[in-house]
Amino acid sequence: MLEFLKNLFNKTPKVEKVDLASRFELIGRVGQGSMSKVFRARDPSTNRMYAVKVLDLDKTRKLEERFLSKGLERPSEGEIAVQLDHPRIVKTFEYGWTINDEMFLVMEFVEGVSLSFLIDTQNEHMQQGRLRFLIELGEAIEHFHSKHLIHRDICPRNIMLDQDYHIKLIDFGLVVPNTPPFQQPGNRTGTASYMAPELMKRKKTDQQLDIFSYAMTCFEMYANRLPWDSTGQTIELMQQRINTPPADIREFISDIDEDIAETIMRGLEAEPSSRWSSASQMVARFRDARERLEGVR
Repeated sequence: MLEFLKNLFNKTPKVEKVDLASRFELIGRVGQGSMSKVFRARDPSTNRMYAVKVLDLDKTRKLEERFLSKGLERPSEGEIAVQLDHPRIVKTFEYGWTINDEMFLVMEFVEGVSLSFLIDTQNEHMQQGRLRFLIELGEAIEHFHSKHLIHRDICPRNIMLDQDYHIKLIDFGLVVPNTPPFQQPGNRTGTASYMAPELMKRKKTDQQLDIFSYAMTCFEMYANRLPWDSTGQTIELMQQRINTPPADIREFISDIDEDIAETIMRGLEAEPSSRWSSASQMVARFRDARERLEGVR
């Protein structure tokens, strides 16, 4: 683990002070998060299409200051992203800085739809593929955790389906190392509706955060809703998450396979020690269910 974390801070190939409009043909914006903009971009030298993500300078600085105030130097999104190499995680080829001192990442362009869209529509692709989606998302989280990282923002808006309807995890803006300094209480970041209770309580956190958010996303893929009422304000969400047990998925999907239901619900346990100890355990259960139900391993 220490060797990997050292590598995060080592110099990796990157292009500094780039005029993106000269380097790429910026065809149009394809996404915007709370801290970034994403453009579809063509490299004129190769005619290859990429997704170029540009981080908001002020918002990125404010996030980093939260860690620096505690004496922590968090690896940047670019440093983290180029270390990840997994078919279920969007590939980042390089990172650097624009002429305006904004960090940018050059990533594979994923032509497809968001998981949020499939959850909302509950169309044929979701109905027929969601058990495979659960497995593929778990495999992406497995890879993150094997690199001694905590994703901190597993949720449908950070997940794409490519043209062949395979999962691609796409956002690493809140990732931190899974080490004691970064596990300390107080860093409440992420998407509120998918936050684990220990994060809302400002307790010590670890990779169990991602297990909870993974289970929340799995629940939503089946039920088209979350196990708590997600329409209230953040303070109401916090009160529900801390004081009320999650609704049982079987209340909404009466014919859901019992093993799948039990696997998801255990991932939503309030106490981290009561959840599955790893994404690998959840994935193994889902694979067994898929083999039994669909004849596919």
